[in-house]
Amino acid sequence: MRIALFGKNFGDTCNTVVYDLLKKLLEKKISIVIYSPFRQYLIDDKKFAFQFESEFKDHSDLNTEIDFLISIGGDGTFLEAITFIREKNIPIIGFNSGRLGFLANISTCEVSTAIDNLLNKNYIIEEKSLVQLKSRQTLFEEFPYALNEFTLQKTSSSLIAIKVFVNNEYLTTYWSDGLIVSTPTGSTAYSLSLGGPLVTPLSKVFVITPIAAHNLNVRPLVLPDNCDLKITVSGRTDIYLTTLDSRSSKCDIDNEIIITKADFSIKTIKLPEISFYTTLRNKLLWGADKRN
Repeated sequence: MRIALFGKNFGDTCNTVVYDLLKKLLEKKISIVIYSPFRQYLIDDKKFAFQFESEFKDHSDLNTEIDFLISIGGDGTFLEAITFIREKNIPIIGFNSGRLGFLANISTCEVSTAIDNLLNKNYIIEEKSLVQLKSRQTLFEEFPYALNEFTLQKTSSSLIAIKVFVNNEYLTTYWSDGLIVSTPTGSTAYSLSLGGPLVTPLSKVFVITPIAAHNLNVRPLVLPDNCDLKITVSGRTDIYLTTLDSRSSKCDIDNEIIITKADFSIKTIKLPEISFYTTLRNKLLWGADKRN
């Protein structure tokens, strides 16, 4: 078995957990392909002395012979990890060394059991949809996709007017600070903080959520993900900000953006006893009530 290991900096409280994880994988004769900067961090900052099979620096160094990729960090690390996987169909699982950990949902106390389940193939694969951005202006040329959401946001104190079309039919114009188009996976992220609905991961939908809309009569909207969304922006500035997950790019005000569902998906690993609903209850305290 060969795995890829991707990670970023982590706190001292996770030293023992990460060390034990690496030790267990190598004891089980698992071949590890590690992200080069992460390997250097383990050596320089954590003084971990492990021998790995090889390293990778970008997505072209990973091949389909990898059985799965382990992301060590928080949700931001997990989202960065998918830019290395892309269309390679490598399943990914997140071990949480951060705070909330909704995507990276394996806690420090569950690492040993999780590794046993992985090695025994005691898991199922869930395929998560992504959004794709297309535009006249070149944006996110390397990877114009997002697992959580696409957003556009103003760059000054003035509102922007965001005109949205669904399959070329006019929907509405949002007078707001910005707009989010999220996947089901992203429904628990930025969209949630703005009052967007929770959506189960395998739903085939987009969620459109305005950011600080200056209208009392607009609400988040759920649409089927087989539609095309055309977006144009007007305002008092020449540019606005676009993001795909944690990556950002400035966009000209006269640009036209098309958001569609990507033609590939990201495979995530779901272990026994860890479901969307248990994560809602444990991470977001969904329905927390002392009467329960």
